[in-house]
Amino acid sequence: QVQLVESGGGLVQAGGSLRLSCAALGRTFSTTVMGWFRQAPGKEREFVARITWSLGTTYYADSVKGRFTISRDNAKMTVYLQMNGLKPEDTAVYYCAASNTYNAVNPGSYNYWGQGTQVTVSS
Repeated sequence: QVQLVESGGGLVQAGGSLRLSCAALGRTFSTTVMGWFRQAPGKEREFVARITWSLGTTYYADSVKGRFTISRDNAKMTVYLQMNGLKPEDTAVYYCAASNTYNAVNPGSYNYWGQGTQVTVSS
């Protein structure tokens, strides 16, 4: 099994930056893609970004493109989400997830989930 541990959330002002980390532990050989999702109060969980372990191919939601950067360190089995130019609408609980589906974007395609880390952006 795979265990995902997130960290790096916090409270920042609009325009600020945060860097989230997600460490993958256990049997990660079956995972192909790591993704970041977020869920705001009263809203469904939405896709933010994903990255492949093999080539580091990235894909972003339009709402964060140009502001967020996803990266990975295969040796450390850790995925990062650098968030710049944060906006109040970015406020949410952010989750990292692992999938064995290459083009996974839907939450249902991800097999393992972290517990989430709170990101709050004040106006």
